[in-house]
Formats: sequence, structure tokens, C-alpha cells
Amino acid sequence: MGESQVIATADGESTCTAVSSSYAHRIDPVLKAQGEVLFVELGMSLGTVINVFLKKAVRVRGFPFDVSLDEPSKETLVAILEAERVARDDDLRAYGVDEALAELKR
Repeated sequence: MGESQVIATADGESTCTAVSSSYAHRIDPVLKAQGEVLFVELGMSLGTVINVFLKKAVRVRGFPFDVSLDEPSKETLVAILEAERVARDDDLRAYGVDEALAELKR
């Protein structure tokens, strides 16, 4: 993490400046390129975007966006349960594509 540095100016005043530090991380090259295209359109470099993210995260003391596990909708859950039930039911007959189409035409 970068440290602050106090610098005395010519008039005897002091200012506080941040000393930068670097951080290396592996990023999917396609994702990085897509992000860079977007952020260039917004007038920012990837480094600036990372700094904006970190500043906002520190200010809100958490992620600056909702982080949660995606949960399926009720309709999807019902479909999943139905598919599991059908998969376990030995009394149901499996159809091939041709058989299924023929059955639908009846």
C-alpha cells in the first residue's frame, strides 16, 4: 500500500502527497481488452479505473456495488425440481427426436 509523504515547500509550508505503489495481478486478456476499450471511451485508463474503485470502496467501507450469489427465479427453481423428478422416475419413457416428433404429430 502507498504511504503519504510530507514535503516542505519553498515558503515553509508543508504539503502531504501520496507516494504511489504498483500492484501486479493476472487478468484475462480478453476481459482486460474489453475493459480498456470501454474505459478509453470514458476518458480513463485502467489504472485510473482501479483507483476510482478502491477510493469508492474505502469511502463506503465495502464493495461499491452489490455482490451476491445469483439465485434462480421461482419459475427456474420449479423447472429444476421437475427435471430432477423426471430424471429419477423409472416409469417415464425416454423418446428419441424422431419418436418425440411423431408423438407430437398424433
